[in-house]
Amino acid sequence: MKNIFNFSVITLLTLSLFISCKDVPDGKEKSNTVISILYKEKYRPQFHFTPEAKWMNDPNGMYYYKGKYHLFYQFYPDSTVWGPMHWGHAESKNMINWDHLPIALYPDSLGLIFSGGAVVDLNNTSGFGTKENPPIVATFTHHNMAGEKAQTNDFQTQSIAYSLDEGTEWTKYEQNPVIPNTEKIKDFRDPKVVWHEKSKKWILALAAYDKVKFYSSPNLKDWSFISDFGIEGDTRLWECPDLFPITVEGSDEEKWVLIVSIQKDAPNGGTATSYFVGDFNGQEFNSDVKNQKWLDWGTDNYAFVTWNNIPENDGRILGIGWMSNWQYAQVVPTEKWRSAMTLPRELKLIKSNSDYNLLSNPVKEIQKLRQDSVSLGQLKIEEKYALQDSFSPSQFEMILNVNLKETTADSFGIELKNALGENLTITFDKSDSMLYVNRTNSSNNKFSEDFFKEKHYAPLNFENDELKIQLFVDASSLEIFIDDGQINFTDIFFPTEKFDQVSLFTKEGILNIKDSKIYSLKSILNKDIN
Repeated sequence: MKNIFNFSVITLLTLSLFISCKDVPDGKEKSNTVISILYKEKYRPQFHFTPEAKWMNDPNGMYYYKGKYHLFYQFYPDSTVWGPMHWGHAESKNMINWDHLPIALYPDSLGLIFSGGAVVDLNNTSGFGTKENPPIVATFTHHNMAGEKAQTNDFQTQSIAYSLDEGTEWTKYEQNPVIPNTEKIKDFRDPKVVWHEKSKKWILALAAYDKVKFYSSPNLKDWSFISDFGIEGDTRLWECPDLFPITVEGSDEEKWVLIVSIQKDAPNGGTATSYFVGDFNGQEFNSDVKNQKWLDWGTDNYAFVTWNNIPENDGRILGIGWMSNWQYAQVVPTEKWRSAMTLPRELKLIKSNSDYNLLSNPVKEIQKLRQDSVSLGQLKIEEKYALQDSFSPSQFEMILNVNLKETTADSFGIELKNALGENLTITFDKSDSMLYVNRTNSSNNKFSEDFFKEKHYAPLNFENDELKIQLFVDASSLEIFIDDGQINFTDIFFPTEKFDQVSLFTKEGILNIKDSKIYSLKSILNKDIN
């Protein structure tokens, strides 16, 4: 089933923004001018993916094919709050510069188009294409609003669509749904598919309220239930599962990781993304359920999922998350658009003794955004050190290597501030072995009680000789990577005026910085980034 979309979001924006701009030429230059104006909007991130306009949430259907990364996402083109879900679409050669493409999937008679995944069916197991022109097959949830209103509880089913032109035009399978909701589970959604080489089958992971259900298929069309995975007694809502194999760094040992997003009761309230490390034999995923861990301790990295079909000569596990939280996502003070994606990240698995931990770091391509750099060299700071104005305080990357052996301060950190007295602090507290992010005074516009309720935390190890801190600050977000991705922390913020002051501070002692660097970062509007 194909849909015709005559007026794109960018066309509507062009009409509204340029109805009186007679001096702007037609064609590509005009379109680029529109995008440039969008990127001057208050709070608009400069190096994170955002929709041109309207509402966006979960990343969906991500794959790499013929030199391009494809990113689909939950999209409502008619409002800046959640509504009837479509799949928006963008593509990139580097995960930095994104080209916005027409909407990929529209609601139909079976329902709205909720979250899911997509795979490149290289061997044409589905029969939708050929080996010479393999199909892209998307798996997604159909959400029937009439069924939900009737409280039937079987209103979510799983369907597929395929593309034969690398992902622009999509045809929905005529025999949808391919996985009916026979158990009448109210929350039954977000299918993500991976190829299992040993069994020569596709494996589909599906969120079913408080557990993940696994299905297998030889052809992406005919699915058989194989097993469940969950935590006995867990009453939290699970969403957006992602199952994939990964090799332990420095070894030949293979493990399987199951990522699950949790919609309530995360460490800092509301939503967050967790993971389990275990084994998968083609039938069952086995892991110590007590060893559920958090991929990101901040409040604003949700529905993180990975790209399919990354080339073997690359070998990385790459993913991205939705940078918001359902507690306040629909009321944040942006006007023409809502929500951004996190920086794309690379995942690595390390083993310490008998424990496994998933590291998450910004992809190396982000380094191409770096412009001018400032080296602070070695520093000994007591009380406060204001950084110079040689970089934009609302658009930078900072790397600090702290000498913990010679740091006597009980706590130290970074403060972002503006002339209104609004501020955000990042505190490394040795006495509590904690990282704290405090945005409670980050804006005078208290648009959400949950947003400003309390400071956020993450446990932190101060037992090593050094602490490596990598911080990215964009117009309305921060992302912290500690000790090469062992701890991650993502929070958004919305100061009334831009933060224009950055300081390092200490309490009761000296902060000893071994070396440091600050980079100004380009906007992703720069198309000269290769």
